[in-house]
Amino acid sequence: MIQSLPFLGSKFTQMTLKKSLFVIFLLVTFSCSQKAREIDYTDWSHYGGPEDGSRYSALTQINKENVSQLQVAWTYHTGDATERSQIQCQPILVGDLLYGTTPKLHVFALNAATGEEIWRFDPFRVLGGENSWAGTNRGVSYWEEGNEKRILFTAGNWLMAVNALTGEPILTFGDQGKVDLRKDLDTELEDFLIVSNSPGVVFEDKLILGMRLSEGLDAAPGHIRAYNVKTGKREWIFHTIPQAGEAGHETWDPKYIQNMGGANNWAGMTLDYGRGIVFVPTGSATYDFWGGYRNGDNLYANSLLALDARTGKRIWHFQAVHHDVWDRDFPANPNLIRIKKDGKWIDAVAQISKQGYTYVFDRETGKPIWPIVETPVTQTQMPGEVSSKTQPIPSLPEPFMNLVYAEKNILNLTPEWESDIRSQLSNAIFGDTWAPPHPEKSLVLFPGMDGGGEWGGASFDPESQTLYVNANQVPWLIEMTPNASFGQVGQSIYTNYCGNCHGLDRKGNPPSIPSLIDLKKTYSPETLSLLLQKGRGAMPSFSHISAEERGILVDYLLGKADAENKKELEAESSKLYPRYYMKGYKQLITKEGIYGSNPPWGLLTAIDMNTGLKKWQIPLGSIDSLKAMGIENTGIENYGGPVVTAGGLLFIAATKDAKIRAFDKETGKLLWEAQLPAAGHATPAVYERNGKQFLVIACGGGKGTKSGDAYVAFALPD
Repeated sequence: MIQSLPFLGSKFTQMTLKKSLFVIFLLVTFSCSQKAREIDYTDWSHYGGPEDGSRYSALTQINKENVSQLQVAWTYHTGDATERSQIQCQPILVGDLLYGTTPKLHVFALNAATGEEIWRFDPFRVLGGENSWAGTNRGVSYWEEGNEKRILFTAGNWLMAVNALTGEPILTFGDQGKVDLRKDLDTELEDFLIVSNSPGVVFEDKLILGMRLSEGLDAAPGHIRAYNVKTGKREWIFHTIPQAGEAGHETWDPKYIQNMGGANNWAGMTLDYGRGIVFVPTGSATYDFWGGYRNGDNLYANSLLALDARTGKRIWHFQAVHHDVWDRDFPANPNLIRIKKDGKWIDAVAQISKQGYTYVFDRETGKPIWPIVETPVTQTQMPGEVSSKTQPIPSLPEPFMNLVYAEKNILNLTPEWESDIRSQLSNAIFGDTWAPPHPEKSLVLFPGMDGGGEWGGASFDPESQTLYVNANQVPWLIEMTPNASFGQVGQSIYTNYCGNCHGLDRKGNPPSIPSLIDLKKTYSPETLSLLLQKGRGAMPSFSHISAEERGILVDYLLGKADAENKKELEAESSKLYPRYYMKGYKQLITKEGIYGSNPPWGLLTAIDMNTGLKKWQIPLGSIDSLKAMGIENTGIENYGGPVVTAGGLLFIAATKDAKIRAFDKETGKLLWEAQLPAAGHATPAVYERNGKQFLVIACGGGKGTKSGDAYVAFALPD
């Protein structure tokens, strides 16, 4: 409509006027709410870009007319990629500096216009020793007060602060520049696996932070904490596993609640600065797949929490999965959105999920924007388990993927592949989204372990009130087995700490999860013990387990346990082991690695958030070997999220085919793509420096693809 006016003249004038009108639109709509505040959509200094987590940029220099001219402006190589390392970081921009992290968790500042390294900080020069565990890190947080400017970030179980302009550690922060996240959890224990890989949010003089934990019964409680940005002192804590006398305590088994862990925020959070509310999505309680020790709904696991950012007090909550046995963590920080429903503007919060739903609430009250119905679901047959009779199903928005793996979805691209998949389904349960794990049959989990939605999150266009979300549409298998290894010390320790990832048969899921068979060919007891203490690639450190347990585990992995080591596990009142174990993370795939459902396997969806209805949906990514067979539009697994701009574009990398793409945000039409040096399993950053708009993506690979060490910036030619 704007472009039809006769006096507008050039396209440049049209775009300028469009941007000006949009700014006026924002000012008018935000003035309708006393507590709302104007958002600077050219800012990219937060996890999720602008402060509302929208992953939206108001920049228009790169637009639909010229995006095909994008070219590499600069490339920054970190130089520390390792086998199976990753970079999942979405960099942030403050002033002239772009901040990010490397595969080995170094923090850096670059000249945002040229990619020149300004400083780089190795956290292990403060922690001592060399970091062989690459791990993952999704970004850093920024704080300033007057002339003091800090970058706050995590490396393993350590929270650290450095000078934002020089990279020098702030030695007055915590204990000589570091805070141990294993402490101050209001528990008697401190020997936990804690890896905080998503950046916290800064509010006034506080950093509010979550953490990634073990998924076994050795997990720490996933409490949310706020730390003083200046001193590192804990300011407040919210118990996601309620303690005695706190609301929600009654939703757990009182006999075992003190042993329970999880219910943690590993996906990041989003802050409403005007209202002082932090929105915190949480994951499942442990043990993930058999919950016989935690009968009840298990608040505040699998919940969206609205907390007072100053005090940590709960304002409201919503639990999306009661008594989770599917690992249905909330996978990403939510988007703060403003939509128009029934003629009224509403400040809402939208939370995507692994199960393909988007849950939308009024920010202040927690009231659902559309009805969410408690719906009866299939009940468990697992011994010792009591499942929830209902689960909450949102009526709108429409799901952003298929929710059921049914007969029609079985892979049939070739007769051989179909036969392979059907043979794996001979004793499997499928066709029921909420079917729980079974003691004797395998379960097709769909959406799979990795979603549905993933940690890259969604982007929201405040101009059109459109939410954009990418998803995996791949089936996985859950197989349970009784725990019959209490008398076999090595096998029991292995099952507890390693079995979920590497499988009870130790075969792993190559190439992303390696086999642990015949380790004696490549490791000595000393080198394997060192690996367990330090970790490597995506494998975390197991320094939190006792030296005795570690020694027995080394013996078992090298073929000596239980045959040579005659020790028995001593029963400990504080230690529990599941009655049933999941046999290992496993996708339903053919011998050739083809996913066990008919494509598309990767999706990109646009949802009109005023109506809750889908605007368009397209396959995301491709597989060259299948294209050569004439099989097109398959999509592919994707990890990382989209960004959307006022230039009419949606940018996303994420896909395992190692490409970055630009789509027309109104139609989903592909407008541009470029090959990356490694898969961009991250969310891009969009910013302007010295009159030039940049698009930057971390190309770290991993997740079964080759690893990389590059940040690549794209811009229009001069």
